Amino acid sequence: MTDQLFFSTSLLNWHAGHCRPMPWKGERDPYRVWLSEIILQQTRVEQGLPYYEKFVATYPTVRHLADAPLDDILKLWEGLGYYSRARNLHAAAKHVAYTCDGVFPDTYEGLRALKGVGDYTAAAIASFAYDLPHAVLDGNVYRVLARFFGLDIPVNTPAAKKVFSELAGQLLDTSRPGAYNQAIMDFGATHCTPRLAACDSCPMASRCVAAQTGRVDALPVKNKARAKQERFFAYAVFYHRDHIWIHKRGGNDIWADLHEFPLLELDKVPEQTDQLPGLLLRHFFPEGSPAGISLRRISRAYRQTLSHRVVTAVFCEFDLAEATEVADLQKTKMHNYQRIEQFKLKKILAIPRIIDWFWQEKDVTLRLI
Repeated sequence: MTDQLFFSTSLLNWHAGHCRPMPWKGERDPYRVWLSEIILQQTRVEQGLPYYEKFVATYPTVRHLADAPLDDILKLWEGLGYYSRARNLHAAAKHVAYTCDGVFPDTYEGLRALKGVGDYTAAAIASFAYDLPHAVLDGNVYRVLARFFGLDIPVNTPAAKKVFSELAGQLLDTSRPGAYNQAIMDFGATHCTPRLAACDSCPMASRCVAAQTGRVDALPVKNKARAKQERFFAYAVFYHRDHIWIHKRGGNDIWADLHEFPLLELDKVPEQTDQLPGLLLRHFFPEGSPAGISLRRISRAYRQTLSHRVVTAVFCEFDLAEATEVADLQKTKMHNYQRIEQFKLKKILAIPRIIDWFWQEKDVTLRLI
């Protein structure tokens, strides 16, 4: 038996006794398959599962999702990260609902053309929903193939994608593409894991190059990632008669379409955060601060790591005098911000995680006082 046939046969035999029960497994509705795959992009199954269940319950069909306001979708997505996925989800739903009359494409090429659907996602939907012979290639698959066949080409390079794609296609059981794809992903996620792989009970260990040569921990090889860009956000939280000021971020930067407080971005973190309140007031009120404004407190620094950036944020909380006229603030740099009741920030609007951390911690602090 060739290594390729041994690999595919052993994998499917293993999966017969180790299938992870998930609500989308065995699903043939392309809408639900697509929804699960978008949610699981760059997300652990355990984290994505409750979001899948919420989306299916709230938007049972692609038309329900297409007709929903984007703000509602972003709010339901809150905490899952990579919000571009939610925006692409909405755009693709509109395309399917209104351009395709509610019918999902039933070819790899048609699925690949949907916004937010890449090579892996198109292959997954094609094989799971339509049983089309397209091999998936995600992080789990890269790891399993690199170890079994002893491939040391860095997996985060264009050359590796070509090599691994060809190999994955050769290994695919074309009579059961959906079952095979699910098997290799489950095997990588639960057995051939990044750390502490279960080699002692692996049905393929006898022919696995990494296991036989002691290179399990060395494979797959990945080139060192470039340094993340550091950004510093100074936020001004203005309280006034149980209201605060916010605005929606634009579409050409991180956190597009999420809501945030008035922001001043600085080139670097200041050595002393007690300089920030003055900087913020001079920025938003260049003609002079409103009478009676007072500083409530300066928060600690919060730090959020994104895919290519690290954001550090400090929140300066200010109380505006009761007599302050909203109309007067609209004549300052605050005219780009809207005034809302405080409770709406968390309950209704979608906000970046770093703001959610601050807001939750603030609420806990207030309850302890």
